Amino acid sequence: MARDPHKYFRIEARELLTQFGAVVLELERDGNSGGQVQRLLRLAHTLKGAARVVKEPNIADRAHAIEDVLVPFREMSGDIPRECVDAVLNSLDEIDGRIRELAPAPDGTPVVQSAALPTEDIRTVRADIAEMDAVLDGVTEAHTILNGLRLAPRKLEQAQHLTALLLDQLAPRGARESYSPAFAGQKTAYATAQDLRKGLNGVRSHLGLAIDQMDRELNQLRDVAEQLRLVSADSLFVSLERTVRDTGRSLDKKVAFEGTGGDIRLDAHVLGLVQGALVQVLRNAVAHGIEPAGERQAAGKTVEGLVTLNVSRRGRQIVFTCRDDGRGVDLEAVQRVASRRGILDSRTKSYGAEELLRVLMRGGISTSDTVTEVSGRGIGLDVVREAIEQLGGEVVIRNQAGKGVTFELIVPLSVASLEVLVVEVSGNIVTIPIDAVRTAIRVMANDISWGSDGGSLLYDKVAIPFISLPRALFGTRSPAGRAWSALVVAASGSLAAIGVDRLLDTARVVVRPLPEFVPAHGMIAGASLDAEGNPQLVLDPDGVVAKASHGFTADLEPNSPARPILVVDDSLTTRMLEQSILESAGYDVDLATSGEEGLERARHKRYALILVDVEMPGMDGFTFIQQIRSDPALHDIPAILVTSRAEPEDVQRGLDVRAQGYIVKSEFDQAKLIAMIRPLTG
Repeated sequence: MARDPHKYFRIEARELLTQFGAVVLELERDGNSGGQVQRLLRLAHTLKGAARVVKEPNIADRAHAIEDVLVPFREMSGDIPRECVDAVLNSLDEIDGRIRELAPAPDGTPVVQSAALPTEDIRTVRADIAEMDAVLDGVTEAHTILNGLRLAPRKLEQAQHLTALLLDQLAPRGARESYSPAFAGQKTAYATAQDLRKGLNGVRSHLGLAIDQMDRELNQLRDVAEQLRLVSADSLFVSLERTVRDTGRSLDKKVAFEGTGGDIRLDAHVLGLVQGALVQVLRNAVAHGIEPAGERQAAGKTVEGLVTLNVSRRGRQIVFTCRDDGRGVDLEAVQRVASRRGILDSRTKSYGAEELLRVLMRGGISTSDTVTEVSGRGIGLDVVREAIEQLGGEVVIRNQAGKGVTFELIVPLSVASLEVLVVEVSGNIVTIPIDAVRTAIRVMANDISWGSDGGSLLYDKVAIPFISLPRALFGTRSPAGRAWSALVVAASGSLAAIGVDRLLDTARVVVRPLPEFVPAHGMIAGASLDAEGNPQLVLDPDGVVAKASHGFTADLEPNSPARPILVVDDSLTTRMLEQSILESAGYDVDLATSGEEGLERARHKRYALILVDVEMPGMDGFTFIQQIRSDPALHDIPAILVTSRAEPEDVQRGLDVRAQGYIVKSEFDQAKLIAMIRPLTG
């Protein structure tokens, strides 16, 4: 604290200034209709008190001055005089300037600000990025160590089994043995072994709980650190609205600003560079695009101009789209100025719109007749281009004469936070942005039509392309006749259905670009890390829909009848789970709720395999298998027991009745189940 006494004050003051700016602009726009003045007075009081604590009288005085301006309007409703709003904003600017001066220079070296781009800060950055990266690295390392500890309970389990064997060896075999001379020592050893078993049980239980708790805590820490590493796009909106407001005020134009897509969270470094470019684009839109009130009325437009900013994700890119409803770019004026300055050949009578817009982006051209604080010097758009190119992106301009200009600042995805749907594909965890998923449906084999151009199915009475994600991503061919969990994905104005093995969950993940040495894949936008630091693919909806549109003509294995499997279990949940897994693997599944019903079904239909529970009303699973083994028509059907009973004697009994497999429900694993079934069904 002694080295930087203002560290926490700067954080608090920046947050207060962000709130201040938003409420002041709301006050100017809507008047004191919702208690805006009272909210501003509370903010000013909080800032004044914090400034006095850290002995910053200048900031405290400016906050007090804001109170003096606003107090007369506390109980009033309606509009606030414009000069009062200006006075509050000017005081905020002075406070902001003082807060900048409080920032310590690294290593005593003064910070040099670029003269090309505006220097507005992203005021919601709360943590140092390098520190957050160090925290994330530490969490990953801790998870690696924790994964090593997960082997310990298994070792303890082995020790428990050995203790059980020891107890069995030491246990008295009868009354005669109790009177043998060696019995006293054996009794002591037996008691010691019992204590050992009890101790091992306690250690295993407590260790397992501790590992699970550490895992939850580390996951929570990772989530918090990753979110602090990122900044939501709406942190730009207040300062950008202020830019539009002040530029319009200086040019005597009334202009409104609207921002959307602010929930997208991005790397702070990217957002910082883009912010400067956006300020320049918005100033340019107000200065050159939005017409004076009289000209707008003559054109049949509202007196108030409109400038909008939308932030969106487009595959592996983030797009900042700025639009205005002004007059558009005067292409004739651009050609005239460019020809006069020798940038274009004056002998050419006409250039295309695209070429003229590219010339405009180079800089050195201004169509303004006068030089003001915001236009006329011929700089600005070249600065925008250079800032975006620094991020490896591009700038796209679309011009509509008399209707306005659209700027798209397109930057590659570095780090972003997205809501995703988590699915399983060929044993791998894959995610897809949830805003691109229209719905999830269950698709049977006969719902899909295959042709020379790939697969398709009907969705909302319209045929859309279908693609098997296991095939598209990993080259895994799927058995003919299998059922699918399918996602209907919307992107680029089109729909496609993608088949996956299982739907798992929804989550918010931090998406990172793939390493440079990883070959590019059109369907993959990047990767995220799971709780243990393992990479998971994040799909690009545009790439997925494009791939599905091209299709696969040989998506399935050669057609063969689906192998029938009978599931016998009294639990609805277990039956539905096993049916879903088996049908996804291409099997034809029948269900029975009891051993008696299972036997009846098995006698009327030949099954490739039977999955049976042990504990059921009436006939249990052991008896069921004994019955089919004694039936000449059924004795060779493979059977697997799926049960919650895990005692060694139960496993042995399963072997005794000649079950081909024994699966404990608490250790249930889909991949292991399929791996066990495949060789048994042929």
